[in-house]
Amino acid sequence: MAARESHGNAAVVIIGAGMSGMCTAIDLIRKNKSRDFIIVEKGSQVGGTWNDNKYPVWSHLYSFSFDSNPNWTKEYPGQEEIHSYLIEVAERWGLFRHIRFNTAVEEASWDDRETKWKVKVNICGEKEAEFSTGYTITSDFLVSGVGQLNLPYYPQIPGLEVYNGKTMHSARWDWSFSLEGKNIGIIGNGATSAQIIPEVAKVCDSLTVFQRTPNWIVPRGDAPISNTMQNIYRYIPAVRKRYRARLMDLREKFFDAAVVDHSGANDVLRQDSLNMMKCQIPDKPELRAKLTPDYPPGCKRVILSDDFFPAMNLPQVTLETRPIRKITENGVKVDGQDYDFDLIILATGFRTLEFMYPIKIYGKNGRSIEDIWKGGARAYLGVTVECLPNFAMLYGPNTNLGHNSIILMIEAQSRYINTMIGPILKARASEQRVCVLPKLERVEAYNAELQDRLKSLTFASTKCHSWYKNDDGLVTNNWCGTVVEYQKTMSELDWDDFDISGSGADILSGKKKEHLGRVIEETTYSLLGLGSVAAAMVVLATVAGRSPTVHNALSQILV
Repeated sequence: MAARESHGNAAVVIIGAGMSGMCTAIDLIRKNKSRDFIIVEKGSQVGGTWNDNKYPVWSHLYSFSFDSNPNWTKEYPGQEEIHSYLIEVAERWGLFRHIRFNTAVEEASWDDRETKWKVKVNICGEKEAEFSTGYTITSDFLVSGVGQLNLPYYPQIPGLEVYNGKTMHSARWDWSFSLEGKNIGIIGNGATSAQIIPEVAKVCDSLTVFQRTPNWIVPRGDAPISNTMQNIYRYIPAVRKRYRARLMDLREKFFDAAVVDHSGANDVLRQDSLNMMKCQIPDKPELRAKLTPDYPPGCKRVILSDDFFPAMNLPQVTLETRPIRKITENGVKVDGQDYDFDLIILATGFRTLEFMYPIKIYGKNGRSIEDIWKGGARAYLGVTVECLPNFAMLYGPNTNLGHNSIILMIEAQSRYINTMIGPILKARASEQRVCVLPKLERVEAYNAELQDRLKSLTFASTKCHSWYKNDDGLVTNNWCGTVVEYQKTMSELDWDDFDISGSGADILSGKKKEHLGRVIEETTYSLLGLGSVAAAMVVLATVAGRSPTVHNALSQILV
């Protein structure tokens, strides 16, 4: 890390070196021409959730638009490939010299007198303290990039602490522990579990899946990407961009199917899932009945998997739907049966409703984030929070998706946040202060409209429990529309939505709406674009003719 003039002072502090924090930092470099920022990361590497999780995602869409990767080896690569991509991005943009690893934020407090944030951090892990075990960083602006899938949730099951075997959470995997020949139980059957079960079933002696609620599962359609196609994506960007646009179009069309209850598309998704299940589990109607949800698709996350149902049909795999009564010294007890296990896997997700936890946040007049959000987490546009001046968050309340890539949302948020930061950097350069705070009436009006729209979507259905909503049924995590709608909303910053104060407030005097633009990912047609694709088709005609696989891939893209 390059030396700074002051170890405890920066224009911007970013919490988290995952995709959100990295994107914000890169936009500070690209759009604000500033490297006056510090990223604090509690882990030992960049990547955030991809440091821990193995859930595959659609690679060409789950990557930054400004730094795309032509070298994906599969349509849905695993954690290792995604994490390697993020490390490469961090290296290309020179982020490592700004990052302080093994550094956890304990508390962040807004100083009303100095109009600055005081961020108290602690050195964690096995790293020896370079300066002290803890210190405070002062900044003009604070960005949270911790997201929603950050802190593992451990179930409150009686007896978990007395179990004598091995226990591991899916987000805290112990790679040194061999699964071969083991009797294994897995608690939870959501998106992560759907990836773990087929792999564990290949090597274990027995696997028991404890299911509370079944999930709607549809085909993922994973496939390898050939070296030829990787080279085409690398050397002919028009083809890569066209493919990304096609993926974007498909995902946006999935919105009605995934979240609009009683829609024709939702009914089709339901039937597709049932048809796949019957095809992959043809001879066990009792098992199919246990795996069939009684709620509409989208009420809980729709899972993409090609191999979950076949894995559940294996002789060494048992589905247990009786409620867990307690964990014993040797395993799990349900009504009428005791199971003995060598390993219990907790695929129980994250503490998604507790945004920012366990960081203590204190805003204007010392008001705590717990008090601000006592009725449920909310934010203006999912980014700025009442009573928190010069603060913004990415992947905040009501910005999660049930149908598309969260990276598309993160990039729109980063662009918006960096526009907010611009005047604050300008004021700092002249030793002035600018304080930007969202107006309470705008926060309330925006969230009232948002919640009203969510009521008609499957997210709010009373037929299931999910990590999207709190105990009162308030949907605090998910966005109510398509990605394109959100991008358009975020493409303009209205300074009238904020109270502006400070010695440098004149910098924003007279400013109203500021057009930010957006990254257009969906398919658009123009003479230049069509010409590029046509040229690509001519160049590739010979190559495609030699390979049926490449020909089929290109025919799917260049349409």
